[in-house]
Amino acid sequence: MLKLLVDKRILILALLAGSLYYGISVYHISLWYVLLAGVVLGAVFGKVFCRWVCPLGLMMEFMMGASPDGKIRGMYQYHKIGCPIAWISGWLNKYSFFRIKVNQASCKNCGICDKECYIVAMEPAKYSLYKPAMDRPGESFTCSKCLKCVAKCPNGSLTYKV
Repeated sequence: MLKLLVDKRILILALLAGSLYYGISVYHISLWYVLLAGVVLGAVFGKVFCRWVCPLGLMMEFMMGASPDGKIRGMYQYHKIGCPIAWISGWLNKYSFFRIKVNQASCKNCGICDKECYIVAMEPAKYSLYKPAMDRPGESFTCSKCLKCVAKCPNGSLTYKV
């Protein structure tokens, strides 16, 4: 089920971001309610708002997809500088109920998860999903829980659960 959701993430993001934008612009939904929803999502799931719901996140996804060499990938972090939802939910990544976990016993150290992770791509000397001595990107402030790492793990060693 999670693999299907991750495979359809851009479509889900487009639907949710479009609905959110429509609700704000047509029905004048207060940004305070959006902030509250982002904080609740952050407390439960971690920093999912940016990659699964945010209209600006959708625009950044399109920009990142337009850059075949990945040079624009680093920009994904900078659009969040002025976003209080990104700040709060990023801080909540370490404390959220749902987390990305690795089962070291079943992990084959193939590195596919690290190849899929945009945080590892930006800072490979600091982060790794499967190397025990390194920081876990899923608990970092910048991880937006795209969950590509979990979906691509061939052994099922990575999970996203309570």
